[in-house]
Amino acid sequence: MKECKICNLYNLEETIAKDLLESVTYPWEALPKIGDFIIKLGKELDINLYEEKSENVWIAKTAKIALTASINGPVIIGDSTEIRPGAYIRGNAIIGNGVVVGNSTELKNVILFNKVQVPHYNYVGDSILGYKAHMGAGSITSNVKSDKTLVIVKNGNEQIETGLKKFGAMLGDMVEVGCGSVLNPGTVVGKNTNIYPLSSVRGVIKENCIYKNKNEIIEKY
Repeated sequence: MKECKICNLYNLEETIAKDLLESVTYPWEALPKIGDFIIKLGKELDINLYEEKSENVWIAKTAKIALTASINGPVIIGDSTEIRPGAYIRGNAIIGNGVVVGNSTELKNVILFNKVQVPHYNYVGDSILGYKAHMGAGSITSNVKSDKTLVIVKNGNEQIETGLKKFGAMLGDMVEVGCGSVLNPGTVVGKNTNIYPLSSVRGVIKENCIYKNKNEIIEKY
């Protein structure tokens, strides 16, 4: 399932988690390793650029953090990133440079590449969002199946058993998710693809497409 491989989804020069992602083939394989990776990397960060605000919470000195944001470690927040009022970071979060985490947005066990925007009422859990990925207002990653079984990534007749109970979405670079959309457990969206507002998305969506619904996916020209 080559569409889901890290090399086809992401520019690894746009994340501080490059070494972690280079150690696996598929991005979801990195999810159980995020916390330990943060703790190891945090101790190696340049103290001229980052400050350890509390235990295992490293924040770039140029980041803008609202007083009403709630941040729990382990977490790394990058250069010139903005964490807006009411944001809730639950831990195991690698947040890149120039990222916007907005009002009432909740993050948990995630990697956000540089320039990601999750600015309005988003839930992003057990997910990886590529460079300049953007989630419209109210769009979420659903990370647990209703029957609580392990998540399987499905692409037509192909499928991969992940062994994970919690798995949200893997969004490639430059993905745009429309307002009010739900990305169901095990969703993988190829780079440069747009998801229409109010969509319910599951499975693997090709790169360079416009997703209107499961029966109408249009390639970009």
